Amino acid sequence: MNCKIDMCNGNLYKNILSFSVPLMLSNLLQVLFNMADIAVVGRFAGALALGAVGSTSTLILLFTGILIGLGAGINVVTAYFLGAKKHKDAAEAMHTALLLCLIISGTVAIAALALSESILSLMGTKSELLSGAVLYFRIYMLGLPALSLYNFGNAVLSALGDTRRPLIFLSIAGAINIILNLFFVLVLHMSEDGVAAASAISQYVSAILVLLALFHGVGILKLRLCDVKLNVDKARKILKIGIPSGFQYAIFAFANVFIQTGVNTFDAAMVAGNAAAANADPLIYDIMAAFYTACSSFIAQNAGAGNKKRVLRSYFVSTLYAFLTGLVLGGAALLFSQQFLSLFATDARVIIAGQKRLGVMALSYCVSAFMDATIAASRGLGKTLVPSAIVIAGSCVFRIVWLYTVFAHFRTIESLFLLYVFSWIITSIAEIAYFVFCYKKFSTDR
Repeated sequence: MNCKIDMCNGNLYKNILSFSVPLMLSNLLQVLFNMADIAVVGRFAGALALGAVGSTSTLILLFTGILIGLGAGINVVTAYFLGAKKHKDAAEAMHTALLLCLIISGTVAIAALALSESILSLMGTKSELLSGAVLYFRIYMLGLPALSLYNFGNAVLSALGDTRRPLIFLSIAGAINIILNLFFVLVLHMSEDGVAAASAISQYVSAILVLLALFHGVGILKLRLCDVKLNVDKARKILKIGIPSGFQYAIFAFANVFIQTGVNTFDAAMVAGNAAAANADPLIYDIMAAFYTACSSFIAQNAGAGNKKRVLRSYFVSTLYAFLTGLVLGGAALLFSQQFLSLFATDARVIIAGQKRLGVMALSYCVSAFMDATIAASRGLGKTLVPSAIVIAGSCVFRIVWLYTVFAHFRTIESLFLLYVFSWIITSIAEIAYFVFCYKKFSTDR
């Protein structure tokens, strides 16, 4: 069966949706890795374990965001070469990318293990939650190299237009994750350490499966160990996109560290409620993110092919899909907030606290589509430095200023979470203006 989607020809509404749906489900399964951890500890290990695991979510995003950005660089560079019919360059980029992933993920994992306790303490993690949070985070980080390898394989296959096989691989790993979660916690009576170990093991399963697919592949991009070497030019192209992209994810996570610090000023029930409600964030963001990957992939291939009209249409279609997805899923989260939060907590105080967060966030998610889709579009054109600077100003500096002005004045949880939608609006306006500039310049250059 042919799993590849032609990005340079055919109906864009159909092709982008066909490309995005398997990727959407793959992203959803990745979210379920962490969500399963929180659900199991919340219901079977107690509120303290729930708070400990939830306290690490922002920090995990800080470190994994670097690898997600690297995957974005691999995807865009490979897709561009494929669109330009430069198959040898695409193969060299793939083999260089594998080596980069191993080096960078190993370095990041070591740094995360060394700095975990210090950073969690600086974030103001409650003393009763700190030891469990450090234990969970360190074990989870042992799976970071596997996460990097899976992202590498997923980026390469997505550049080819194949988003179905990564979904299959992640489905297998996700089932293993849930089974191990229940086994470690219910049978072996483990807690944070059990669910962290389950996540790490499942990440290695997904990495092995995607690598086997590339090693046994045929055609343009077949992985060969003898060809794994560092091509300086290809590495530069990947890092030129990957480093700023990873920096963007890290900046979001860094700003959220300050937000988590604000949450930590409330009582333990609010911290746990925020941890439970925050599960809606990656659930919705990562489903929407499928359209951002589609946006950068389609734009990169069509930029390589020199089809400027299809570049712009790819941006509009992807943004529309992402906006509608955020609107529908956010509305559903609000409508079924009590049922959703009950998946992670049984304490009524925790559920009420979580509903306060969802009440602000649910109808705000769709606004982020304009920012993230535009960043992805600029990335597809090979532009990442200025979008990163805009993100720093709009989604980091602005949020920190908000914390020390608006939130410091009102001191309510609602005033804390309103900073998301306002920062998204400001950043979106600036990102769109920059993309328009880049597109016009691209049109002139072609």
